[in-house]
Amino acid sequence: QVQLVESGGGLVQAGGSLRLSCAASGVMFSRYTMGWYRQAPGKQRELVAFITSDGRPNYADSVKERFTISRDNAKNTVYLQMNSLKPEDTAVYYCSAGLPDAPPRYWGQGTQVSVSS
Repeated sequence: QVQLVESGGGLVQAGGSLRLSCAASGVMFSRYTMGWYRQAPGKQRELVAFITSDGRPNYADSVKERFTISRDNAKNTVYLQMNSLKPEDTAVYYCSAGLPDAPPRYWGQGTQVSVSS
């Protein structure tokens, strides 16, 4: 059974930082592209960042230079370091896992990130 469990969300003031973690089980983690998506109230889910199985990161333009995605294959965990947070970053953040060049196959339950102005 595949499980993706996010943690690290919370409430932070604008300009602050948070680090999200996603622990995976039931998958051959090192083979999967891992991603972070977010969904704000009334909006569609959008890609934030993903990291390929060989460690190459990609970012949405809205988070470049502020967010950093990384992975630790020994711990089956992917991270999202979020700096210089803005109120518009407020959303539920979801971890995803998918095979290379394919849409996400698995999703976590989400973790709330709220940024106050």
